[in-house]
Amino acid sequence: MSEMKRILQQITALSDVPDPSVLKRLIDELRVTDKEPVLANENLQTLIDILRQHPEYGDGLASFVLKLIIQYRQIALYTDTGIMSDEGFFSSLRRLIGHRFLPLLPQDDSVVELVGYLFDKRSDERWLANIEKEKWDALVELLQVREQHLYLVATAKNSILNAIVILSYRISGIGLHPDLMEAYPQILNYSASFVAQNQEAVLFVNQYRQTHELDNLTDITPEQAVNPAPLLVMLEQCEDIVATVRKRIYKTGISIRLTNMMLRLDQSLQRMRILTQLVSDNSQQRDRAVIELIQALITSANRLYSIGYLIDNNTKLLSRKVTENASRVGEHYISTDKAGYQKMFKKASIGGFVIAFMATIKILAYHLALAPMGRAFINSMIYGLGFVFIHVIHGTVATKQPAMTAAAIASTISDSSGKKSHQLTKLSELMVDILRTQFIAIMGNVMLAIPVALMISFAWLQYTGTPMIDPVKAGHLLHDLDPFRSLALPHAAIAGVYLFLSGLIAGYYDNLAVYNQIGARIQRHRLLQYLLPKSWLQRLGGFIEANLGAIMGNFLFGVFLGSTATIGYLFGLPIDIRHIAFASANLAHGLFNLSATQMSWEIILLSFLGVALIGIVNLMVSFSLALFVALRSKEVRFFEWSRLTKLVFGHIIHHPSDFFWPRDNPMKYARIDSQGHMIFEDSSAQKDGKAIPNNYVVRRLSDIKILPESMQAATTDIYYDNKPQGNDVSVGQAAHTTLSNASSKNIIDLDDGLVDEELNSVPYTDDIQYDKATKTLGTTDSGKNNSSHEGSDSSHDSSDNKATGDAKTPLPKPKKPPNLPS
Repeated sequence: MSEMKRILQQITALSDVPDPSVLKRLIDELRVTDKEPVLANENLQTLIDILRQHPEYGDGLASFVLKLIIQYRQIALYTDTGIMSDEGFFSSLRRLIGHRFLPLLPQDDSVVELVGYLFDKRSDERWLANIEKEKWDALVELLQVREQHLYLVATAKNSILNAIVILSYRISGIGLHPDLMEAYPQILNYSASFVAQNQEAVLFVNQYRQTHELDNLTDITPEQAVNPAPLLVMLEQCEDIVATVRKRIYKTGISIRLTNMMLRLDQSLQRMRILTQLVSDNSQQRDRAVIELIQALITSANRLYSIGYLIDNNTKLLSRKVTENASRVGEHYISTDKAGYQKMFKKASIGGFVIAFMATIKILAYHLALAPMGRAFINSMIYGLGFVFIHVIHGTVATKQPAMTAAAIASTISDSSGKKSHQLTKLSELMVDILRTQFIAIMGNVMLAIPVALMISFAWLQYTGTPMIDPVKAGHLLHDLDPFRSLALPHAAIAGVYLFLSGLIAGYYDNLAVYNQIGARIQRHRLLQYLLPKSWLQRLGGFIEANLGAIMGNFLFGVFLGSTATIGYLFGLPIDIRHIAFASANLAHGLFNLSATQMSWEIILLSFLGVALIGIVNLMVSFSLALFVALRSKEVRFFEWSRLTKLVFGHIIHHPSDFFWPRDNPMKYARIDSQGHMIFEDSSAQKDGKAIPNNYVVRRLSDIKILPESMQAATTDIYYDNKPQGNDVSVGQAAHTTLSNASSKNIIDLDDGLVDEELNSVPYTDDIQYDKATKTLGTTDSGKNNSSHEGSDSSHDSSDNKATGDAKTPLPKPKKPPNLPS
């Protein structure tokens, strides 16, 4: 007899007194390393085969697990596990660091602690992810509970239903949060959706408890299942509102707090769907929900006390904030056609012209007798103010493009843009366009910086009669470009990191300007109002709000470049920066002022090779970091990175010219135009292509009256008596369901008869209530509706009124859970 079969026999025998250590033995038997996906599927298949041969083991295992988990607190499992916490990063970090020195007390009555005991290996999350979907489906299908154990299912369902209500209140709280309303005031027009989903959740929970008789700790199968469609539709409407808010972020800006709130709102809505499917009568949906919940639970249990996961999760949150806030500055760094390609070359040429003078000023500044900090300040001002000037005159600096394209990359793999394989193909094409644009930007900088620098050196010599720099300094400039005998390439990598950071800084300040309404506040500044005419003040406010990100990104990038060498000198570190544009200008100055005895073909070739390699390192480091942030925000997994790399290298092999010259047929992207401008939508598109109605008041799609138990066997058909027709339906009115045996039709129509045009024509009402008689969503001033249902109050018995209650169901107090082995 196999060990797995022996463990299942023991589990079946101990199903009345479950012991966690026995279940742990079964998991240990299934466990493999994360590098053995085939063996993991084989082990699970062995378990499936045993359960098929011995159905009693399936009931024993299911009842064992249910009896075990109902001894623990379950609601936190459903409402908190896998959902972003609202606790601050630093407070969480202090708590986990303190845990390393003085361990936190475990929550012995929490299911998460039980799962942490059962799945105590760091690799559990990964090898379980390797198991095929079909194997999971087959296993869950075999874990059937017999009728005598249905009270266990009822207890578990009660906890799930309570969790649905809790999550619903949380969704309402986040959706109506003052910070969210301040960031997006139009959400007040849709606030009814967040209120109504809560009312619908309470109604669904109470109806489900009544029809399944969960209050009696039984789980009967009703002849007419409770329809979750109204609740699911309202959840979908809330998701549409969240999508609309996200698409307005580029106008309104966003904070880390709001990013966290939006993420929690997304995750809570998704969890509500899963929990609703978990109590669904659809076996396929129920099984998939069970699997998804188990995987989320195991992942959270493994990361409960992990500092690495805390940092990982918060950097992912930052990544999402960065990619959701595209720059509005006008620094658009992607071209897909010849017109954009030529425009980028012109802008880069302007940048190269200015950089030649910036490099000259920096070389001359070395003649000043300055302290290290003074030299750092002078160099930082040369770089920073020079970059800002280039931006103001509409030039560009090579290698800055990739660092500014995180939002464009993320938009290519947005959640709604199709299958992941198709998205990765689009992303690989976008990478080709970015790299080609980068190539022409480098050429524009270099092709102007080198000749202009040569002319400056020549003019200096002609005007003063002495070289601008002596041969020793010229040799030093060329040595700094040597890719083999100097640290030119590591220093180029440092510059690449600064390029990436400058992109993040630009996005941060762009978002800050919009979120804090800097332009409007400048126009209200009393001193500026006194000094400047009104038209000038308006232009100043508009300019600063539109360009604050670019100005601060360029200036701080210059500060980074100018101060790195001094910081390295002060701390005795061999750090400095190399940027291709300045390297090309230094190359020209060095070759022109080098003495004839020092000149050789080796120095010339090594210097040109160094400039080329510095540009490649600048580009690859900044682009890789931007790509990492963008893909991380969309949670692209590691194996998809390898697939993306293959697509790019395949393009290099088959169409290498695309990396240097525009394609005859340029690619088109959903949210990027031919010159790299981000395309935003002001409203969320519905499935039919229409925008969200201005007055997004949610009504029940249908309302099914629940019969008393004594009448359920007699009549099972449900019909509409007063189905809404045409334009006679008002916002607060819904289809009222009654029972009738007169009609031969057996149809439940979920259409409420309203169209978007009617929704837009009805004025929005702030007071939205449920009519307790009809269990429908109405308005306080819809007297017609109230009068039309006055006569129906007497026909509603106590069981009907209970369905509109507060979802309070007394549950048996759980027993003290067994102590887990240490």
